[in-house]
Amino acid sequence: MDRMELQKVNMERDTESNSGESNEGGYTTGMNSEKGTFNSNFADEDDAESQKFLTNGFLGNKMLEEYEEEHNPGTTSVGMSVFNLGNAIMGSGILGLSYVMANTGIILFVLLLLAVAILSLYSVHLLLKTSKEGGSLIYETLGERAFGWPGKIAAFTSITLQNIGAMSSYLFIVKYELPEVIRAFLKLEENSGEWYLNGNCLIIIVSVAVILPLSLLKNLGYLGYTSGFSLSCMVFFVCVVIYKKTQIPCPLPLLDQHFANLTNSTVYVSPLMIHNESLSPEVNFMMDNAYKQTTGLDDAQVKDHSSSVEFESTSDDKCQPKYFTFNSKTAYAIPILVFAFVCHPEVLPIYSELKSRSRRKMQNVANMSIGAMLVMYLLSGLFGYLTFYGEVEDELLHTFTKVYKFDTLLLSVRLAVLMAVTLTVPIVLFPIRSSITTLLLPGRPFSWIRHFLIAAIILAFNDILVIFVPSIKDIFGFIGASAATMLIFILPAAFYLRIVKKESLKSPQKIGALAFLVMGIIFMVGSMCLITMDWIHNSTSSKHH
Repeated sequence: MDRMELQKVNMERDTESNSGESNEGGYTTGMNSEKGTFNSNFADEDDAESQKFLTNGFLGNKMLEEYEEEHNPGTTSVGMSVFNLGNAIMGSGILGLSYVMANTGIILFVLLLLAVAILSLYSVHLLLKTSKEGGSLIYETLGERAFGWPGKIAAFTSITLQNIGAMSSYLFIVKYELPEVIRAFLKLEENSGEWYLNGNCLIIIVSVAVILPLSLLKNLGYLGYTSGFSLSCMVFFVCVVIYKKTQIPCPLPLLDQHFANLTNSTVYVSPLMIHNESLSPEVNFMMDNAYKQTTGLDDAQVKDHSSSVEFESTSDDKCQPKYFTFNSKTAYAIPILVFAFVCHPEVLPIYSELKSRSRRKMQNVANMSIGAMLVMYLLSGLFGYLTFYGEVEDELLHTFTKVYKFDTLLLSVRLAVLMAVTLTVPIVLFPIRSSITTLLLPGRPFSWIRHFLIAAIILAFNDILVIFVPSIKDIFGFIGASAATMLIFILPAAFYLRIVKKESLKSPQKIGALAFLVMGIIFMVGSMCLITMDWIHNSTSSKHH
């Protein structure tokens, strides 16, 4: 009886298959309504290469059913997808771009920024095409189909390392900026040591109260609203950077020799922290107090000494923009720029949730997201550099705080950046959790307990890591030169060369992908060598001092 029923089912399936419309990959659009929806969602609209998503015989019927069960038809709009991908791109990297420009020059910076943005778009193109030919929207699965277990491990390691580095950099900002914002709100002259001014305590509180609840959402699409708000905060930041260019004078006041001799050698005082009649009252207030605190002079002594403070000579070139600059810090330029454009771990998850998804539509999402971030990066980097020139630090907000202390607008923008980077963490955490689940627990049904535990462990690990990281620049440099390069250059090109079989090795597409792969390898090896040499040089210099 069971065998007869099975034959009957097979005959009905054959009948439906014959009546359906066949495609290039051997699957039919008329098998049933579920598969028909699946096919229509993955069809490339108005695309000369229009065909079913699953091709080249990678998946059988059983794997097809598992894939459909794991990736239901997307429900996220294009706008929300742009917000999510833009939020994945935009983050703490924007704070270091003025520092990059100071160490490359304006023209070289613009050229590098455009080049990295274009290469990032090309990388997304390769990744989307490979996912179509490979029949999967999971990065690790593509790696496995390209190179077996080593490819899967390479994808998992790169995604995990890159996103943990990104999360750490965001939490790094929370650790150092949030206590200062709270102190400014409370109008405290210095950190008095309370728990609510302790950065380590605050990152734990923010992780538990804000990041973890948002990380428990099942799909990325739900984070579109928070991503939109996060991007609005960063737009506000860019606008304030542009506005402050008109408020901070140049040449900047400098320390004279008498002041330098009076200053405690263990306390660093910026050249910006000097009394200047042309600055706002908030700036003067901070400069006067910093001067008194570091020298121990009273008000009368400060007043007498202020007459001896000199400004940079207008003939000095420190207020002149540099167009091409090469120094030991230039080695960090490309890694920081690469780090600032990495969104590739989020591309496939966002693609899988895109409504009426197609490769062309997802490419448009990437074009809009990367294009918008390119403009914001250029504006923030340029005006931040033109404000402070050579005095700019690797974290732009730190540079502003040496000029302003209780400035309301700056306080608002610092709070906005804090909210932006905090709301970005759940977006970045999502691919790490998916990678861990794919690697360690493949084929398991969804579990809320596992969903929660993995997110909590990842957050706890990052909170611990942030305590021991010496500098945000070190995160940008090392991650940008290793994992970010793997995700943007090496893995998409290698997967494309291995999986896409219908193009010959001599085709322009394969030659381009091969050149992209070689470029990525050269860049990764060269950048890491330069950064290592810079670390050794700094370590040697510190020992001599």
